[in-house]
This record gives sequence, structure tokens and C-alpha cells, in this order.
Amino acid sequence: MSRNLDNAFWSAARKHLIRYGGAFEPAIIERAEGSFVYDADARPILDFTSGQMSALLGHAHPRIVATVRRQVETVAHLFSGMLSRPVVELAERLATLAPGLDRALLLSTGAESNEAAIRMAKLVTGKHEIVAFSKSWHGMTGVAASATYSAGRRGYGPAAAGSIAIPAPNSFRPRFKKADGSLDWAAELDDAFALVDSQSTGSLAAFIAEPVLSSGGMLELPQGYLAALKQKCRERGMLLILDEAQTGVGRTGDMFAFQRDGVTPDILTLSKTIGAGLPLAAVMTTAEIEETAHERGFLFYTTHVSDPLPAAVGLTVLDVVEEERLVGRARHLGDRLFAGLSSLKQRYECVGDVRGRGLMLGVEIVKNSQGREPDHELGAKIAAEAFRRGLSMNIVKLPGMGGVFRLAPPLTISEDELDLGLRTISGAIEAVLSTGAGRVGVAAE
Repeated sequence: MSRNLDNAFWSAARKHLIRYGGAFEPAIIERAEGSFVYDADARPILDFTSGQMSALLGHAHPRIVATVRRQVETVAHLFSGMLSRPVVELAERLATLAPGLDRALLLSTGAESNEAAIRMAKLVTGKHEIVAFSKSWHGMTGVAASATYSAGRRGYGPAAAGSIAIPAPNSFRPRFKKADGSLDWAAELDDAFALVDSQSTGSLAAFIAEPVLSSGGMLELPQGYLAALKQKCRERGMLLILDEAQTGVGRTGDMFAFQRDGVTPDILTLSKTIGAGLPLAAVMTTAEIEETAHERGFLFYTTHVSDPLPAAVGLTVLDVVEEERLVGRARHLGDRLFAGLSSLKQRYECVGDVRGRGLMLGVEIVKNSQGREPDHELGAKIAAEAFRRGLSMNIVKLPGMGGVFRLAPPLTISEDELDLGLRTISGAIEAVLSTGAGRVGVAAE
């Protein structure tokens, strides 16, 4: 019998854990190394989502392990008013990677960094209205949750005053179309801000955006969109906050996703990838904005602000990314993964779209390629079959969306492991289609 069927374990889990999202995977994870996690039967499961989109360097990277051991033995946590060398060194290092964003605040989570960024924007502008995309995810706390529209809004009472949403651009299902049927994002953005202006009370503080809306279905902002968005903000005296929790530190093939567009935000938030699986987040902004915030009494004093242990880990992450040239590797392996997934799209009608950048790609499952009707049930079956075959890939289930797989393997993944993942996805699709309806849904090769 499988050791994953440990009745005492699952009974204790049901009895004592607060359930916080979807169902738990049917496995007990005992350890993780490289691109794999291992269950109670010592079965390797290829991790195609880097944990919670965070394990940028894979699991148990020897450099991270060594840093944690060394820093814990030196100093891990301090009174929040004290500073250590890793904190100042990481802030200095980040400033060299994002010219113009010279000041940093080191925190623990993505939601926390977005809370701090929005709080700063409100204080500096003297305004309170925050605009975000309709399929956004910025966190589950306070104003971050109020700026999150992809899930979790019902049943919790009023959102923060001044919360406004605009449609997220979707090239697969365009709301505004050019003559050739492609997305007319400029017209959509103009229309969206006309709606913003009609709802605003004249107190627009900031727009917060993900360059790739991950939980929203891996929707990438088209090239040129960020520049246009920043201009819309400038015209209204708003700040532009970019949430690069998942896109930052090389994952998209640039150190930060905004660099492809040559657009620097007023405030940048980082998390997930900067800690490579450990809780580390950062808020970065200009010296001018930080000075104004400080003069007005900016307060974001938390228990783990400026902790030396995660800061030391962040420095090691940046060292490994640079020394192993992982930004370029993300581009190279991303092209390989994109090509492999596109071949599946040619073969299977249920694969409606492949999209994304670098090693951050989405695969959308639909009922048929012509109608583009989402197929949540088929997507869930494919995910379950892939997991049974030893592949973990996260699926987004949202109203109006198909089952969208979020694929974000570690930047350290090998080509052989990448190809294994592709074969497993193909096998899972084949098995589910064959079981459900023979060869129906398999396109001509």
C-alpha cells in the first residue's frame, strides 16, 4: 500500500488544518531537490511551477542551503530598528539592477510588499483611489486584497474605498478588435480609462499591475501597453506600481519584465522569486518618492522588516542568477518549452492557446479551437492525470476562462527535464482524451 495513504496523517490534516483554497494534492511530500519533489513513496514529481511560483533555483540549491546555514549561525533576526550588512548590500545590489529605483524596503511576502507600495502611493499623492486589472492577484491582505479581482471578493464585506478595476487585455479573447481580428489593446485601454474617469472622485493615486497576470490566466501585457499605461497615469497624476512577484529576477528572460518595454515604474514590488522559496519581498522606488514619503511620516514597521537571514538569501539568489547566466537561460529554455507546447496545440484541439514569456507560460484548455469555449472539467482531468504520472502543474479555474495551466519551472531545470515535462503533458492529454472519447479532439498531425 502506498505510504501516501497514511490514514493518521490525513485524519490529522482534516481535523486540525484550516482549509485556505482548493483541495490538497493526494500526496505527502517528504523532501525536494532540484526540479523534483518526492512523496512518501519516494516517487519523483517534476515541479513545473517552482513550488508556489517561487523556487527560482529549484529546491535545496546548495548555495542557498549554505547561505541559510551560515546566516542562521551569525544573525537571522533583529529588532526592526537595527540594520545588518546583508540588508544594505541587497538594497544596493537591487538598485544597480533597476536604475532609477534607488531605494528599497525589505519585507516578507508579496501581499505585504503591495500593501507597503499602495500605502506609500496614497501618502505621496495625497489621494486614495487604486486601479487594477479585472483579473489581477496582488495578495490576500487589506488593500492588496481590494486590488485583487481574479478571486476571493465575495463574502468578506466592503473592499477598500476607491477600488477600481479595468479589463485585462486578452489576446486570445479580445474585447476590442482590429480589422484582422487581433486585439486592439489601445482602443480597449482608452475605453477603460474613460470608465475610470467617470468613476473617480478626483482622487486617483495609483495603478497596480502585473506584467503577466498569472492567476488571471497567464495574460501578458502586449508590447507597448506598459508605456501607454504609464502615460495614462502621468496624465492623471497617478503613480504606476508594477507587481513583479512572479516575473521578476529573470523568469521572463529579462531581469525584470518591465525592462523589455523600456518603462520604469514609480514603484516596483518583488517577492517569490527574489527569495527562491524563502519569504523575502522588496519594495523599490525612486529617491524622490522615498524622500517625500519619509517627510510625510511613512510608516510600515513590521516584525520581519529588514531581517538579515532572508536578505542574505536574496543576495545569494542574485549571485547565482548572474554567475549561471540564468536570465539568458530563461529565454533559451522558454523558447524550447514554448515550441514544445505549440506542437501540442497543433496536435490537440483542446489546447486552445499557448502564451507567455521566458519560463513563464500558460496553456489554455478549451472545448474546441474554433469556439474557444473554456473547458474547466477537461483541464482538471488533465492536471490530475499529469500528477498521477509524476508532473505537478498548476491550473487556474476562473469564470470565463478555460483551464489554464501555469508553467513556471525552475530556471535551473535541465533540457532533459523540460522534455520529460512535455512528454508527460502530452501523455496526460492523450490518456484523458482516449478515456473520455476515443480519439475525438486529436487534431490531424
